[in-house]
Amino acid sequence: MADAAPSHAPQPDGATGVLVLADGHVVWGRGFGASGESVGELCFNTSMTGYQEVMTDPSYAAQIVTFTFPHIGNVGINDEDHESKVDGAVGMVVREDVTQASNFRSRGELGEWLKAKGKIGLAGVDTRALTRRIRLSGAPNAVIAHHPDGRFDIAALVERARDWPGLEGMDLAKIVSREIEEQWEGSTWTLGAGYGRSPRDVRPHAVAIDYGSKDNIFRNLVKAGARVTVVPAEASLETILALKPDGVFLSNGPGDPAATGTYAVPVIRELLRRDIPVFGICLGHQLLALAAGAKTLKMFQGHRGANHPVKRLTDSVVEITSMNHGFAVDNDSLPEDVVATHVSLFDGSNCGIALRGKRAFSVQYHPEASPGPQDSFYLFKNFVEMMQEGVPA
Repeated sequence: MADAAPSHAPQPDGATGVLVLADGHVVWGRGFGASGESVGELCFNTSMTGYQEVMTDPSYAAQIVTFTFPHIGNVGINDEDHESKVDGAVGMVVREDVTQASNFRSRGELGEWLKAKGKIGLAGVDTRALTRRIRLSGAPNAVIAHHPDGRFDIAALVERARDWPGLEGMDLAKIVSREIEEQWEGSTWTLGAGYGRSPRDVRPHAVAIDYGSKDNIFRNLVKAGARVTVVPAEASLETILALKPDGVFLSNGPGDPAATGTYAVPVIRELLRRDIPVFGICLGHQLLALAAGAKTLKMFQGHRGANHPVKRLTDSVVEITSMNHGFAVDNDSLPEDVVATHVSLFDGSNCGIALRGKRAFSVQYHPEASPGPQDSFYLFKNFVEMMQEGVPA
């Protein structure tokens, strides 16, 4: 077995946390949050704000997030910015020690919140070097560990990272999805008023399939003019049709779309056959592509951040978008009846499709802006307008 603790990375004094990669690379730091050990895929996020939303995004299930912005935790934690009640990322890696929260909305400290949620933090890390390593070598399997006594079995941690199968082939959507049907009530947030309530007027009905959704997606659907019912990831076609949807929304989520597609794709294909309007984002985008006959692939490092430029091919407008995905739709596999509508200006990867002759479209990014820019809210409006076409006056 390769040397588990390279000679260039001895444990420094005061190190109570460590990040161990499957190749044996060891990164020491100061642990905070929960004690223990967690395994997952190591990735990085380039957002300058929104760490609370990032850590509660179910799309980060089974992942350890390296934040490239150095000051994380400085605005604390509040009661309104959680994106989901289920687990998201298993741990976080940051440059600077988390300072005392300073923000009028703060209701707690990041470290205490992580501890309560069972998530591990690692501070004092050269996150620029770690990010560069991921960019050059790809997103590795890793173990993040925090023991206040500073005692670690590095060899065992390396073996655990190596033994973890990785995200490819892993269906995580059914793990993070809600288990029961829910009538969505909330709308978007405004300063001083908090979250709004869903209006009671007659609206087109969107049935949203929860593959690991962020709550702000449903709020934006309401803001755009929809009435929303959320169903579990494994909801049957019969369950969805019984709700009499004017359209079906396919949410974001974690894991390998090909694995989730074993039960999701047959349902989506039947919805398309009935010409029910369909709108998907992130994992939902990938599942729509699979249902249309395309393929997906594992990305080298993925896209994660709130500053990703995407070109809209219909008019060459560039949107600054929020992204979080480690899989992508294979552009070369798109059938003739599937049109590429958006493309990443970072690497040319597919970021949107539309189906010819169908009322169905999707994007790879997160247009709900939580965290992130609001350039892409028009997509929710487009979906609601598409649903309204089939609603009697």
